[in-house]
Amino acid sequence: MTDKQHITIKGVKDGLIFLFDDACEFAELMDELQFKLEKSHQQLLSGPLVHVHVKLGSRPASEEDKEQIRSVIRQRGNLLVQTIESEAPRPDPEGASEAFKMMTGTIRSGQTVEHDGSLLLLGDLNPGGALRCTGDIYVLGALRGMAHAGSDGRTDVIIAASQLRPTQLRIADVISRPPEEWMSADASMEYAYLEDGRMQIDKMNQLVRMRKEPMLFKGV
Repeated sequence: MTDKQHITIKGVKDGLIFLFDDACEFAELMDELQFKLEKSHQQLLSGPLVHVHVKLGSRPASEEDKEQIRSVIRQRGNLLVQTIESEAPRPDPEGASEAFKMMTGTIRSGQTVEHDGSLLLLGDLNPGGALRCTGDIYVLGALRGMAHAGSDGRTDVIIAASQLRPTQLRIADVISRPPEEWMSADASMEYAYLEDGRMQIDKMNQLVRMRKEPMLFKGV
C-alpha cells in the first residue's frame, strides 16, 4: 500500500461510515478497501453486527461498482452494508464559466436583457431598462433600472453595482424596498442579497462573507 489514503473509516452512533476519495481510480479504492479490512481493522471482524454506510463523494457508481463494494465488505465477518451513496457531482469550472456572461454597453429604457446564468455588465442599466438572470448580476456602472437575479427561484444570488440606484431590485420572489430608500451618498460599490427572506445591502468588500470560492467568467 502507498502512503496516500483514499478511504477514511469513521465510527458513528449507528455503525461505521466509509468515506471514499472521489478522485482516484476505482480499482485503487478496492485494493485499499481490501487491505484496510484485512490488516488495519481486524477489531471490526468480531462482536455484534455493524452497519456500514459508504459515501462515494461525487464519484458516479454503477450497480456493478456498488455490488463490488458490497462483496468486499460482506466478506469481513460482521460488517453489513446499509447504504452506498453518491453526492451530486461538483460543478465543472469550465462549464461554469460558460454560464457567466460579460457584455458591454448601456441597457436603455424599453430594453430587456435576459440570461441563463450570471452576468457582468460593463455599462449602465438605465431607468426603464430591465436585466433578468438566473444567477448573479454585476453592473460596473450605474444600476438605475430594474434588475432581477435568481429569476428561476434561486435565493443565494446577489445584485451588485458601482452605483446602486434601482427603480426595482428583485431576488427570486423578493422585491426590494422602495427606490428612495436606496439613495445614499456612499460612492462605494454595493450589493443586494437575501437574508432570512429579506433584501439586504452591503459593501462589495464584504462579499467574501457569502462567497469564499473564486468566480469565473468568460467574456462574449
